[in-house]
Amino acid sequence: MNPLQSNNIHWSENIIVADAEYIDKVAFNLTVYFERALNRRIPKADFSTWAIDVALDGGVREGEHETQVVLVHDKDKRQMEYFTPSDFERDLNAKAFRHEKFGEFIVSSLAVEKGFTTKDNFMADIVRTFCDQESVKRIMVVPNSEEGDGYEAVSRILQPKDDDEKRITLFAMQPMPTGNFRQEILGYSLMNALGISADELK
Repeated sequence: MNPLQSNNIHWSENIIVADAEYIDKVAFNLTVYFERALNRRIPKADFSTWAIDVALDGGVREGEHETQVVLVHDKDKRQMEYFTPSDFERDLNAKAFRHEKFGEFIVSSLAVEKGFTTKDNFMADIVRTFCDQESVKRIMVVPNSEEGDGYEAVSRILQPKDDDEKRITLFAMQPMPTGNFRQEILGYSLMNALGISADELK
């Protein structure tokens, strides 16, 4: 059964699909580094700020848009440790927020049970499904590009895709092998969500 159909996910024009444990790990690494470098406490990453920044990096511009944020996480993981809000079921799943310039963001969390499939393959299947939907115009994907087969699994799905009507963007912490998709650095959106300003880095 298709994981999206089984969870009744709505087709939005803009889609963000993210490995929740991975973005949480990167937020932790950035927090440790910048608390030492800036000599101050770094707060938890604001989830809505991060989602808006990823949407902007993926080509969303001002207007009355609808953006779906899909968080894929291990079933035994209840929450992210370095984001707020953080609890997948209580705070994030089936929740939404609105931005006055960029419209509504609808959040879903999908749990992957070990033994049934891998999270990398699950994310690749989700991306394939979204790519096949005519109503989806922009897809932003944050796989785990540092461990496992996440980046390669999603890249393989996208290689045959050459659709001028869709803008597909993959996020990683450093430049990666590319294909029929754009690429952005994940750290910029996370640093902004963590409250780290460009002026502090000068």
